[in-house]
Amino acid sequence: MSVSIEIDGVSKTYDRPGAPPVKALTHTDLTLNEGEFFSLVGPSGCGKSTILNMVAGLLDSTSGSLRIAGSPVTGPNPSTGIVFQKATLLRWLTVYENVLLPAKVANAISTSTRDMADHLLQLTGLSDFKDRYPSELSGGMQQRAAIVRALVNNPTVLLMDEPFSALDEFTRETLNDELLRLWTERPKTVLFITHNITEAVYLSDRIGVMNTKPGRLKEIVEVKLARPRSPELRTDAAFYDIVRRVRGLIGPMHEETESRVGAA
Repeated sequence: MSVSIEIDGVSKTYDRPGAPPVKALTHTDLTLNEGEFFSLVGPSGCGKSTILNMVAGLLDSTSGSLRIAGSPVTGPNPSTGIVFQKATLLRWLTVYENVLLPAKVANAISTSTRDMADHLLQLTGLSDFKDRYPSELSGGMQQRAAIVRALVNNPTVLLMDEPFSALDEFTRETLNDELLRLWTERPKTVLFITHNITEAVYLSDRIGVMNTKPGRLKEIVEVKLARPRSPELRTDAAFYDIVRRVRGLIGPMHEETESRVGAA
């Protein structure tokens, strides 16, 4: 199996004028295989988003190296799609114009790109809303549009930073299923950040559990559950065994983090 993302000995320290530097991430090693769905979970401040932003080329590491498909990450990569916590749709553009924006910026709009956009909008139930503006959409529909935008150029890597955290539980679970359907149809390597353990287990092939102060990868949990996944899986005993295992790994760290905050 080919390697897609390589994180080798990566650390990140933030300098602060007039204050001691903050070490957000220390000596982290991680390899993601091509086509793998990998989630990172852990308490706030453990460096999950820091890792994603470095893989995206939006943030430089202090030490170590990052590679995508064997090439060093030196900046934003056109083969990488990104979905953030907020949809970040441009309010003056229609859904369709927002979806095609990455291709337009890359001067790469073509018939095949438009066909891809139309297909993805159909899959996500947005075809009838393509001429609407973001203010006319619900939060879930905006996130659907953001996912389509990230996929329209058919990237090999998809980075998702808590994309469903602001949504209600029903909408979140619906979008989990839609995301898996899109991923199954067009497999790509996914690095997914979430605080929701059941979401991580439902979506992932493996889950990286992170520690904090400073951030580091504590353990990787394999999710040996059959695909395709369906909503009924959430009531399965094997599913909840993995949820409990991941929660047990995070629990002591979360309590330690809370005690530090209280002491401060």
